[in-house]
Amino acid sequence: MTDQAAKLRAQMNGTAKKQAKTIAIVSGKGGVGKSNFAINFSLALIEQKKKVLLFDLDIGMGNIDILIGKTSRYSIVDLLDKNHSIYDMIESGPNTLYYLSGGRGLDQIFRLEKDQTNHFLKELETVFEDYDYIIFDMGAGVTNDSIQFILASDECIVLTTTEPTAITDAYSMMKHILKQKVLPLNLVINRASNQKNGMDIMNRITKAVQHFLKSPIYPLGVVPEDSAVRQAVMEQKPFLLHQPKSKASIAIQTIAKQFLGANDSTEKPSSSSFLTRLRKFLKER
Repeated sequence: MTDQAAKLRAQMNGTAKKQAKTIAIVSGKGGVGKSNFAINFSLALIEQKKKVLLFDLDIGMGNIDILIGKTSRYSIVDLLDKNHSIYDMIESGPNTLYYLSGGRGLDQIFRLEKDQTNHFLKELETVFEDYDYIIFDMGAGVTNDSIQFILASDECIVLTTTEPTAITDAYSMMKHILKQKVLPLNLVINRASNQKNGMDIMNRITKAVQHFLKSPIYPLGVVPEDSAVRQAVMEQKPFLLHQPKSKASIAIQTIAKQFLGANDSTEKPSSSSFLTRLRKFLKER
């Protein structure tokens, strides 16, 4: 009761902590470097003094652990067990990057009993005051289950390469999302052969989304093809830390600053907005 009263007084006095903004990172197809981007983007936000929690929701194909050379004890599926606290499961990665492994059963989350649902959402709610950003690394493409996390998020970052199939799949992903909800979209071009090529693709996709899907989209930036990324993957280290002066690292830092420049001027949403939306989706399953 004392803690609740203190929080209520803080809210009334305007001194309550800001709540984390939720971001879903998605791609239309696999193999475009989404998880690698999610890790290094998170680290770039941390460099800008932001506290980040990264959820690996690429169920069955999650590889955040591998990319940072770690082995996880728990996964998000363990939140279904009422004997576990989310704080027991959050792992500490490099440079104060906190993350939670995805495991292999996201579909289980959408088939819960009422008491399990309440426990799951209650545990999620406890971390919102502790972080500035909660990032969901979603699986490639979209399923009936994963779309719920995407639509519940405050905004979305869509990642694609310059390959025609990746571009087509990214556009289809955005079309599928926007059919169900107008969600702030950000676009990143990964593994571009050069800046001009990347920007040309960025402009083409942006114009197509604005014209045909009637939705604004924010072009975040271009990450160039860089051997430093492959070397870092082999070493199981984030390339931003492995080679901080590489072309890819500089691009990621620029993208993070771009993102923060567009977001930090606005008030962060309350945790209830994300959780309310997710709770609604869970009940509809």
